[in-house]
Amino acid sequence: MAVPMIEIEYLKQLLEIFDASSVHDLRIEQEGVEIKLSKSPRREDISQAMAGMQFAPMPMQMPVAHHAAAAHAPEAAPAAPSAATTTAPPPADSQTDKKYHEIRSPIVGTFYRSPSPEAPVYIEVGQAVSPGMVLCIVEAMKLMNEIECDVYGKVAKILVENGQPVEYNQLLFLVEQD
Repeated sequence: MAVPMIEIEYLKQLLEIFDASSVHDLRIEQEGVEIKLSKSPRREDISQAMAGMQFAPMPMQMPVAHHAAAAHAPEAAPAAPSAATTTAPPPADSQTDKKYHEIRSPIVGTFYRSPSPEAPVYIEVGQAVSPGMVLCIVEAMKLMNEIECDVYGKVAKILVENGQPVEYNQLLFLVEQD
C-alpha cells in the first residue's frame, strides 16, 4: 500500500494562510491524508513560558466591614490611624461630584492609552471630548475593548498609567463637563 504524499509548497501556503487567519483549529482530509492545525498552546508550552516569569505581589486593600452591632457598643478611645485609613483618599465633596464626570472600566483587563505601542495616545489631559469618542482600550483575554466617552467636556485627569491592570468599575478618567 502506497503512502500518500503532500506537496511541501501546498503545506507552506496552508500554514501561512492559517497563521494569518483568526481561525484557531483546522482539520483537512484529502486523498487519505489528514492535516490538523491548532493555535491553542499545549500545556508544556505554557509551563515552559511561565517558568522564566517573575510575578510581583499586587497590593490589596481589605474592605472594612460595618456591623449594626457596632452602633450599640460603647465608644472606645480613638486608635492610632492604620495604614488603610492614612492612604485612603479623602471623601469627595459635593462640589467635586458636580464638576467631574467619572469614566470607569466596564471590565477587568489591561489599560492602554493608544491602539498600538507606535500609535499616538487617544486622549490627553485638557483635550475636549464628546460622546462616542474613544478614550482608551481595556484588553481582556486578547480582546481589545474601546472605552468611549459619554459626555461633552474636557479631560481633567487620567487616573491610570499605560499598561496597568484595571479592575471592574475602576475609575479611569475624570471629565469636566461643559
